[in-house]
Amino acid sequence: MNTTSSNQFSPEINRVDAPSNQSVAAVSTELVADAEVVNFRRVKEITDETWIGYDPIATAEYYSSQPLKVFGRFLSIFLPIFNFVFGLLLDKFTNRSKENLGKRAIQIRTLLTKLGPAYIKIGQALSTRPDLVPPQFLEELAQLQDNIPAFSNEIAYQFIEEELGDRPEAIYAEISDLPIAAASLGQVYKGKLWSGETVAIKVQRPGLADSIGLDLHVVRTLAIWAQNNFPQIRSNLVSIVDEFAERIFEEMDYENEGRNAEKFAALYGSMQDIYVPSIYWQYTGRRVLTMEWITGTKLTNLEAVAAQGLDATYLVEVGVQCSLRQLLEHGFFHADPHPGNLLATPDGKLAYLDFGMMSQVKPYQRYGLVEAIVHLVNRDFDGLGRDFVKLEFLTPDTDLTPIIPALTYVFNSSLGISGTNIADLDFKSVTDQLSGVMYEFPFQVPAYYALILRSLATLEGIAISVDPNFKVLAKAYPYVAKRLLTDPAPDLRNSLKELLFKDGSFRWNRLENLLNNARSSDEYDLNQVIDQTLDFILSDRGTFIRDYLADEIIRGLDNFGNNTLQNVTHAIQKGIGMKVPATVNNTQELSEGLGHIQRIWNILQQTKGFDPTIVLPKIPQILFKSETQSFGQKIASGLTQRMAARLIREVLLQDVPTAPTNNRPQLALPTRIRP
Repeated sequence: MNTTSSNQFSPEINRVDAPSNQSVAAVSTELVADAEVVNFRRVKEITDETWIGYDPIATAEYYSSQPLKVFGRFLSIFLPIFNFVFGLLLDKFTNRSKENLGKRAIQIRTLLTKLGPAYIKIGQALSTRPDLVPPQFLEELAQLQDNIPAFSNEIAYQFIEEELGDRPEAIYAEISDLPIAAASLGQVYKGKLWSGETVAIKVQRPGLADSIGLDLHVVRTLAIWAQNNFPQIRSNLVSIVDEFAERIFEEMDYENEGRNAEKFAALYGSMQDIYVPSIYWQYTGRRVLTMEWITGTKLTNLEAVAAQGLDATYLVEVGVQCSLRQLLEHGFFHADPHPGNLLATPDGKLAYLDFGMMSQVKPYQRYGLVEAIVHLVNRDFDGLGRDFVKLEFLTPDTDLTPIIPALTYVFNSSLGISGTNIADLDFKSVTDQLSGVMYEFPFQVPAYYALILRSLATLEGIAISVDPNFKVLAKAYPYVAKRLLTDPAPDLRNSLKELLFKDGSFRWNRLENLLNNARSSDEYDLNQVIDQTLDFILSDRGTFIRDYLADEIIRGLDNFGNNTLQNVTHAIQKGIGMKVPATVNNTQELSEGLGHIQRIWNILQQTKGFDPTIVLPKIPQILFKSETQSFGQKIASGLTQRMAARLIREVLLQDVPTAPTNNRPQLALPTRIRP
């Protein structure tokens, strides 16, 4: 997520020169760049009223003047963590590590919960970092929940008055006596506006800026120390902390959450059965958010969903399709889709809540993910290894030699020798195995992927609770197929070429599979596919397809003509009583090609929106294109060459001896000529 790295905590500042020692700031490229051109401002106070954003340099300067406060918090963190680490070492010394693994995983989850909001968020973030955390702990950390007691109404009402400029009873016609939910960053009340709309009122927890700022400062200091003293640590711990801190401070800004909600609604709110609540900006500030109240049921509450006559499985599928559009189309995605943030509404829609944690996937990352899927389908694990480099999981100088066999083992064991369809893969089992590889080898999981992993894993968890046989990838692959067939982006055109062609041969079965999967996508537009296919074939980028089609047509027509001529000749010979020589009828390839075309035609006929007449208006345009004329000329030329070669072989050279009569090389033409 793009953030401004020079945000400050307080307007009450004095300018000081940036530190000459760049080691503190080297963990963040953006911060280093800023430090070279601007002066950092000294923070006098971090309070709920004065903080603006996350700045690690300014935070360090502020807490350097409060060593006792920092030391006290350090001890309160260090002692329970030391106790946990000592337990791990004791398990290892007594050979009980495997026996006590489950207990230790629960222990670390409980510990982080007790340490407060920042560490709950850190634990949730670590649950998506297989490069940092052993696979055994990932699942337990994923269960971390914000279980924090509510704070008093008096403080909440004070925040409302400070942010909105009036007493709560003057702003809202009704407000619940108690919060209906409390989490690490805030709590939610149910209210009603004077205009009659029912609303959710989200109020930030008091002292949050100072509490989280202090905890993040301690964690960052420890990360710097660990980075400098343990060279075996592969990942940049400090940049990870900074990335996480930026995101959590953005989550604390409710105005930013409101903007995220409106952007999410603009991009995905028009999707079928997706609902995004409205934001009431006149009743929203940095620490108070007023949004439309959503009446709904958690998808995991199967009995309640069924009692309303709703199909939970269908709503999960809606969520999967929405996630795919977020990740692969627009790149702006909801990074925290836990069960509490996905509700089934009484009218059968899937409502998204809580837009504080969002992230962005850049175009090259989106295309890279699709390319990785193509390489997985092709079982091209060398290409998959290169994808991990392109997607920034591995540095360009990483030796892929030991990694490729590990990837091959993981995915071959999942796909099986028989070649299981990627759509049938179990997402969780694959990611669990892949987590082990990432932990063993020098992977550095990018922040965007960590959030993607969390998002899809959460959705699959919800889906499995609804339907144990639910396959996320089975629902995802039709969308990927649709993108490959309809997206004109050069990267995806190359991926399509790589999928359909291998060693100069066209893989008809792959095309059939793509068309079959794509037609099950709700947003699949066959007219668009036809238009883009024709445009692509008749463009410079489609030259290789035109050449291949011309060769196939030439070969097919030549075989058909030759076989027809032979059949007619043999029929005449039989009719006049001549002896007919035994011949080989090469119709297999032609029949196979016709079989593929017939199956594809059947798939198209079964596709929503199919109309054979849609091609008719395009025929005149196609015929007058120079590429079409060149295509026809190549076919005519190829057929002429084949006919001439056959004439020479069968007529002029029939009496040429098969064995050489001297030492001079003899003319020998192939019995079958392929262009």
